Amino acid sequence: MIASQFEYLKQYLKAKSGLVLTNEKQYLVESRLLPVARRHSLAGLSELVQAMQKPTGTQLCAEVVEAMTTNESFFFRDGMPFQHFREVMLPAMLKARADRRTIRIWCAAASTGQEPYSLAICLKEAAQKLAGFRVEIIGTDLSNEVLEKAKTGIYSQFEVQRGLPIQMLLKYFTQKGDLWQINPELRSMVQWRKLNLLESFSTLGSFDIVYCRNVLIYFDQPTKVDVLQRISKQMPADGYLVLGAAETVVGLTDAFRPVPDLRGLYQPTAATGTQGLASRSRFQVAG
Repeated sequence: MIASQFEYLKQYLKAKSGLVLTNEKQYLVESRLLPVARRHSLAGLSELVQAMQKPTGTQLCAEVVEAMTTNESFFFRDGMPFQHFREVMLPAMLKARADRRTIRIWCAAASTGQEPYSLAICLKEAAQKLAGFRVEIIGTDLSNEVLEKAKTGIYSQFEVQRGLPIQMLLKYFTQKGDLWQINPELRSMVQWRKLNLLESFSTLGSFDIVYCRNVLIYFDQPTKVDVLQRISKQMPADGYLVLGAAETVVGLTDAFRPVPDLRGLYQPTAATGTQGLASRSRFQVAG
């Protein structure tokens, strides 16, 4: 692959997904895109780039974006964001939403579903406190492939061993040969939608809690600012934004402020979005 072709891939991926690639990442491009080239009987990445630029290359282009933006995920990843959910965010929402009795949660860049399902498990564990509340979890991702896996809720032994306590595995999953499937009740708690964070997500409505972890690190600064500003407009002033361990709003935007002493947790600085959240929840927590 010549330099001009790698430059084309860099510009294309940034425009379509926000992914920023440096020249040092050419090895990553090769490792992820060579299998795509082989599936289309192309000799290598040079032929792949040429095929992408043809009028018939729409499907190939979509596969290239999916291959480059597919990131790993695992249950209760990093631990602290879920501890904050149980001990800080959920108690605050139960008090603040006592009249409306609805809570909306958005997991942006949800990948293969472990994050939304981890939150669903937290909700089931707190079912007694949530009696009478309706909770909606929306999981979105750019990739059709990971969304399809998320919808099935089927994971390998290796995947369920990463972060998932054994008691929760036995309580909320059913073994199917060498695989494990999360129980139907948990699967019904999450709605899945394809979404590109570079495009408008205003149609999703407003959210009390937004998890947008480990995706901003792939964007350049203007894109980070844009995404954060638009997220803030989808949240009430008392909502919560959760970012990844290597991400922050500091130095990027004044739309959010860090929650003191709670790393990775932020709140909108003003009510930039609507306070009246749409009651479109379809999951009611039961004991």
